Amino acid sequence: MAEFIVMPKLGFDMREGVLVGWLKKVGDEVNKGDVVAEIESDKATLELESHVAGVLLRLLEDEGAVVPIGANLAIVGAADEDISGLSPAGTTTPPAPAATPAPTEPAPAPLPPAPPAGTASDEFPGGVKATPVARRLARELGVDLRQVSGTGPGGRVRKTDVAGFSESQPALPLMVPTLPAPEPTPPPLPAGGDQVTVPLTRLRQAIARRMTESKTTVPHFYVTSEIDMAPALALRKQINALLPEDEKVTVNDLIVKAAALALRDFPNLNAAFAGDQIIQHKAINVGSAVAVEGGLLTVVQKNTDTATLSKIAADNRAMIARARAGKISPDDVQDGTFTVSNLGGFDVDHFIAIINPPDAAILAIGSARQVPVVVNGELAVGTRMKVTISADHRATDGAEAARYLQQFKALMEEPMRLLI
Repeated sequence: MAEFIVMPKLGFDMREGVLVGWLKKVGDEVNKGDVVAEIESDKATLELESHVAGVLLRLLEDEGAVVPIGANLAIVGAADEDISGLSPAGTTTPPAPAATPAPTEPAPAPLPPAPPAGTASDEFPGGVKATPVARRLARELGVDLRQVSGTGPGGRVRKTDVAGFSESQPALPLMVPTLPAPEPTPPPLPAGGDQVTVPLTRLRQAIARRMTESKTTVPHFYVTSEIDMAPALALRKQINALLPEDEKVTVNDLIVKAAALALRDFPNLNAAFAGDQIIQHKAINVGSAVAVEGGLLTVVQKNTDTATLSKIAADNRAMIARARAGKISPDDVQDGTFTVSNLGGFDVDHFIAIINPPDAAILAIGSARQVPVVVNGELAVGTRMKVTISADHRATDGAEAARYLQQFKALMEEPMRLLI
């Protein structure tokens, strides 16, 4: 039976994605796990793998289309399968021909024509067929979507259509009386001197949107602790002496494992606040913030508390490499429940991180430094690392966050417990 390939959700706040290009064509065989297309979210370009097997019978979206999550992208089924009842109106790619159709086989019923662009319809918000990003831009520019001709599949109005219409109608009055108040206009640049205007990438826009949302809607509080890192660094040295270069364990791998084990006793930190309830996750999936060109991505290691240290190291090494190459898979960035942001490699004493919604907390890691310490009443040299947890005060309180740091500290200072 024919099945759809759909636009996946690749992040908490993702609403749509751009179909960058098809890597399979109509008539090609598709196996489960085959990469069939490249899609672009706000954060990265990803390879879309098929979850079904068969023959690619129809492409439902053109390259460059902005597609809402959950929308159908293609149909996969048997080579001679009749899919006329599955295909949505307005698709332009012809179906794959049947292998050896019988002479008396009736032709499939023609698809109904797509509604003309700009035509009112009860199926779409406001009666106009338009992508979510086009609607958002239209609200910002005060454009009446009913006057815009769509160039997308089935006459759908796209972002470029709205932008082009707005440029051609500079004096168009605001058509929607219930628009939200416009965002404050940034102050003008000072006169004189040289300036460079850098347009925001989709990743930078996503970071700006999510971090503004987090800091303005989530009541953050912060707790800091200091950890003796000498035992953890010594254990890492022993482990890596037994491993080849491409399998070595990083300090961050030890931190991620300890963060996950400590979460077992503090479910409110492995959670999300949801209005009148707290959603505690059964799985502990720790994400690591990764610096990439133009911003940050969070790659997620699954079932971190039960994973071995070697698996955590291998998973994170592979995901970080894909992230920096711009080729992460959807599974790399999904289902995170807690985040570690580690700036230890940048000679940072300590810092506080902004919570990554919908998580309830994030752990910020500074550098392990040699500092003067007092041991048994005498001054000595020790290796210390400061960590700060940022937590959502709606889901947890300071005492609970402090106890979590105590547990995390105990694990890092007795690192053999990470291997048990």
